[in-house]
Amino acid sequence: METHETSSERPVERQLHVTNEGCLSELTKGRCPVNFPVAVVLPAAGSGERTGLSTPKQFCKIIGRPLISYTIHAFERVFWIDNVVVVVAKESHDLMTDIIHKYNHTKVKIVEGGSTRHRSIFNGLLAFSEQGVGSKLQKPKVVIIHDAVRPFIEEDFLLKITLAANKQGASGAVRPLVSTVVAATAGGYLDHSLERARYKASEMPQGFIYDIIYKAYQHCSEAEFEFGTECLELARQHCGTSAVLIEGPSSLWKVTYQRDLTSAEAVIKESVSQSACIITGECAETQNLSTWMKNGLMAEGMWVDAVPNIEQGMSRSTNRNFIKLSVNSPKSVEIGEFMKMCEETKDGLYPFVILWDSSERERRMNKLCQMTVALIRDRNAAFSGQILYA
Repeated sequence: METHETSSERPVERQLHVTNEGCLSELTKGRCPVNFPVAVVLPAAGSGERTGLSTPKQFCKIIGRPLISYTIHAFERVFWIDNVVVVVAKESHDLMTDIIHKYNHTKVKIVEGGSTRHRSIFNGLLAFSEQGVGSKLQKPKVVIIHDAVRPFIEEDFLLKITLAANKQGASGAVRPLVSTVVAATAGGYLDHSLERARYKASEMPQGFIYDIIYKAYQHCSEAEFEFGTECLELARQHCGTSAVLIEGPSSLWKVTYQRDLTSAEAVIKESVSQSACIITGECAETQNLSTWMKNGLMAEGMWVDAVPNIEQGMSRSTNRNFIKLSVNSPKSVEIGEFMKMCEETKDGLYPFVILWDSSERERRMNKLCQMTVALIRDRNAAFSGQILYA
């Protein structure tokens, strides 16, 4: 039985540490316990009927970026994950291709989905098989199955799922139930209820030895393909593999209803507002000003770095908000070039740029910092690339 929290009961996870997303990978590159191939399958062929929107929820934009792009990035930033197979409906293939190109996703292969969730996942698994259509990807030792509309997944939890799957054959994320589950009769009356303490809500991600989950899908019945939703149960039924269940963080919730998009936007805004990179240029005056501004922004609770040029700023994956200081009003051409560089960077998830003409120096630095923090947190695209005077 697969049960899930309702959207209204989900806590909005505020501490996602998105600003430090590259840290674990950087620290573990030399001693990472994952010494085998790992890949991801993201089923994203659903129509998203429950949102009530004409656009499938995985393609709805949050702060100007499709939801699925955030999810893909969460896996692409993990160095030990080799490939991300995105399974989409045939009519969404071109849209997905555009998203890959626009946001510089480099590990993605697009596969056409099926009529049901299980059929779509199996199509994704076939991308690593001789039976797959088109060029075959390297077969992974472990494959992670995740929902395209669960963007808030951290590397440390992925590591737990991956290592457990490699050891046991299958693993899955679970969360405590927040409501009692009841069964109803055909007439709509209470039949019985389940003891809540004995049950968990099955969530994503789930990890599998590739050969196990592939074999399980090969033995799927038509009824399972048509009506089933639980991958862990397939591994148990057809391969005798009992999955390790790992309690995950509350951030694993799934965007299901329209109101969830608003919650996801709030989480992302909160997360990305925690870091900034000041581009000082080579001018001694702006470099001195950057010290004042850095201290002021850090006093507002932000993680701040200062570098002389945009290239250095973009090489640091922890930075998402770029602030360019100028003692003279920059020309429109300079603004345009700066914006273009931010938008084209692979790590520039949120190309929101403020160019400050800080002609009155330190005297207004406190006001400048407060305005900067407010603008970054509000993330109003109308201010992106504007020259603002403090």
